Amino acid sequence: LSWNSYALKVIKMNLNRLFLTQNECFKVGKTMVPKGIMVHSTGSNNPNLRRYVGPDDGKLGVNPYGNHWNQAKPDGRQVCPHAFIGKLADSSVAIYQTLPWNYVGWHSGNGFLGGVKNANNQGYIGFEICEDDLKDAEYFSAVYREAVDLCVYLCREYGIPPYDIIDHSEGYRLGIASNHADVGHWFKRHGKSMDDFRADVLDGLEPPKFYRVQVGAFKEKANAEEMLVKVKDAGFKDAFIKFE
Repeated sequence: LSWNSYALKVIKMNLNRLFLTQNECFKVGKTMVPKGIMVHSTGSNNPNLRRYVGPDDGKLGVNPYGNHWNQAKPDGRQVCPHAFIGKLADSSVAIYQTLPWNYVGWHSGNGFLGGVKNANNQGYIGFEICEDDLKDAEYFSAVYREAVDLCVYLCREYGIPPYDIIDHSEGYRLGIASNHADVGHWFKRHGKSMDDFRADVLDGLEPPKFYRVQVGAFKEKANAEEMLVKVKDAGFKDAFIKFE
């Protein structure tokens, strides 16, 4: 049973798309088969999506410095994740997809195993959560929920099992990412870990559970039908007879 064959639960994520078409990564356009997800956070006290995603689409707001990542080398670096999660101009939280999911992103750097084993070239979708001062529990809860829902969506779409979701620091320990602390340094401040995160994604993938109420079992069909009439007359219109 593949993960994306699970019965669907409702996902309420606020997913938008604004590809960073001027970024060198987008222009290279190298494709991959996604097999895992790497979770990052930006490492800067700026929760606004417009800092990283642009130009303004009417929801992001204007970045007065023009230093968003829709340019060849943002801040002089070759960087580009598949998505960002953060605040819109109205302070609501949203996700912005910035690369096609099957493009090779530039988000993890090289680990001690070297460029040949670089996660960017090994099928990881990478997204950044915009950090604030790391103290706002309400903001953390909102971006955490969006991140979980995004991973549920991606796991369904590409058949990715939740145990193949890692953060940047775990990627470093595996030798496939540079030495960063995200996102554990932030999550632990709010009582969360990557194990909690993976468990929450798994919960979002599992089929919904139902509790059934039975009012009787009868050898004679007529008696069952009589009880069914009584139950429906009482207002339980979804009642039915099941023969075993």
